[in-house]
Amino acid sequence: MIGQAEFILYVGGQAAATAFWGQVLNRSPSLDVPGMAEFALRDGALLGLMPEEGIRDLLGTALPDPARARGIPRGELYLLVDDPAAYHSRALAAGARELSPLSIRSWGDKVAYSLDPDGHVIAFASRTQPDVN
Repeated sequence: MIGQAEFILYVGGQAAATAFWGQVLNRSPSLDVPGMAEFALRDGALLGLMPEEGIRDLLGTALPDPARARGIPRGELYLLVDDPAAYHSRALAAGARELSPLSIRSWGDKVAYSLDPDGHVIAFASRTQPDVN
């Protein structure tokens, strides 16, 4: 069994990313120290923000420089929230770019997609049908 989950995004600037996510999530970070900021999500999950310049120091030179991939999406952060329209609106107001407006998707979720200032794809979603898991 997996314990607590933490999702860490590599960001160009910690202060700017922390301000962006603080506005989007409508809360202050639970941790904000040089080299890492964290926001508590539901069910004990955390969203971490780590500056790109510290990644190579931490993981070594075998890792390609994350800054070279900025803006090239390789995944998405899919967040189930109570009001996806409100989260999406806050993201756009904080500087995200809309990729796809809120709509019901083929799998049944109501989802809006945006691109954060660091180039991460964010999905704000809600279930339109009860979760059977």
